[in-house]
Amino acid sequence: MGVPDIVVPVREGAVNEQLRYALRSWAAHLPHGRVWLVGHRPQWAAGVGHIPTRQAGTKYQNTTVAVRAACEHPDVSEHFLLCNDDFFAMHPVAEMPVFHRGPVRRVEAYYAARASGKYLRGMRETRELLESLGHPEPLSYELHVPLPVERAGMLNVLEVGRDLDVLHKRSLYGNLAQLGGTEIRDVKILHRAPRGYGPDSPFLSTMPDSFARGHVGQFIRRAFPEPSRYETRRR
Repeated sequence: MGVPDIVVPVREGAVNEQLRYALRSWAAHLPHGRVWLVGHRPQWAAGVGHIPTRQAGTKYQNTTVAVRAACEHPDVSEHFLLCNDDFFAMHPVAEMPVFHRGPVRRVEAYYAARASGKYLRGMRETRELLESLGHPEPLSYELHVPLPVERAGMLNVLEVGRDLDVLHKRSLYGNLAQLGGTEIRDVKILHRAPRGYGPDSPFLSTMPDSFARGHVGQFIRRAFPEPSRYETRRR
């Protein structure tokens, strides 16, 4: 099957220091072929493939456009790792495992107890779609860790979910592809406090504030102080 490429949807605008350190972590710890930035490419990024996209919709629609563009690009590997620009591999892995978050209904209940909105609606609608397709107890793959993806399978998933404006494409793909995997809690650190992670954490993810001003951001920056092959020295 070969070593998978890494595909990263990147929003327009900021300098994106989270992406800089994510790239450093992948270069150090995550076996891969090429890295593809889909959407925006920061000026400092070097040695990466770039697939421009028009970002005219919501953030959910823009990432769907980005994933479709990567799947349709002939130079992207048939199997790739779908990442966000704030995913950090903190320790070496020989091959990226498959992780899930447990049953969608349980994750849905967690969010419903705290908030409502487009994300929760999209989760519910994706679950209902999966149930209609014969998956009565679907798993959630909405984790902030790399997800192994096969191009043709993901293109099929995007077609199946084309009518959902907040498609939970990781979960739709993971269930339709019958990925299975190991259940873990999400690794996203939302706060500035030194809790929820430690030296043994294999993967981390951050919010812009927790990365820039929180303990976790300091922890990640200390782990990867040297530039990777994916950046110029210019900031």
